[in-house]
Amino acid sequence: QVQLVESGGDSVQSGESLRLSCTASGYTFSISSHCMAWFRQAPGKEREGVAAIDADGYISIPRSVMGRFTSSRDNAKNTLYLQMNSLKPEDTAMYYCAALTPGRPCTWTHKDYNYWGQGTQVAVSA
Repeated sequence: QVQLVESGGDSVQSGESLRLSCTASGYTFSISSHCMAWFRQAPGKEREGVAAIDADGYISIPRSVMGRFTSSRDNAKNTLYLQMNSLKPEDTAMYYCAALTPGRPCTWTHKDYNYWGQGTQVAVSA
């Protein structure tokens, strides 16, 4: 059984930084074999992707957060990270880690993803 567990969410002020972590576990689950992505969802809004790393390590960042967010992974720890800098109030949301089954290319469509964490809350005040 695959488990994705996010951590690192917090309440911060505008301009500050946060790093979220997502640790994966499961009998044969290795993050380096999957597209791993971060999504966020604010109340009343659709879930949107904010970072993705494919199995080859290629990182995709959407224009909405480019220059402020980036992602990385530590294969030895089976952990994915989301580094968020210069946070803004509009970044307030629940942040989720997600994974596709091996071999599938990363997408920004949350319904494509097979595995999800429970989420970690980020709140940014002005």
